[in-house]
Amino acid sequence: MKKATLENIRTALLDAGYDSTDSLMEEIESELNKGAAEKAAKAAEYESVHALIVDNLTSTPITAADLYNEIVDELPSGMSRYKVQHALNNLWQDEIVKIAGKPNTYRRA
Repeated sequence: MKKATLENIRTALLDAGYDSTDSLMEEIESELNKGAAEKAAKAAEYESVHALIVDNLTSTPITAADLYNEIVDELPSGMSRYKVQHALNNLWQDEIVKIAGKPNTYRRA
């Protein structure tokens, strides 16, 4: 079931007078919030390396692999090259300029 549909069901039940502490409502809330803790943990993980990644970019373009090699010793355990590349491609677009190519390069905005 889509999340929007489940939210509409929850709203309809609350409007119909169901108590938000009812077991049915708790089950709906649980389903709506499933994965929220994992999402928050990933966001915190990326936020913890934000300054490290962005501060190591300059006006000179660099590949994700080269940047990773420069900062690997300062990265937390489990932060792979692919996670650094994901951050460069998808996060902080107002601070990072992606230069498309084979391979892509990145510089500070």
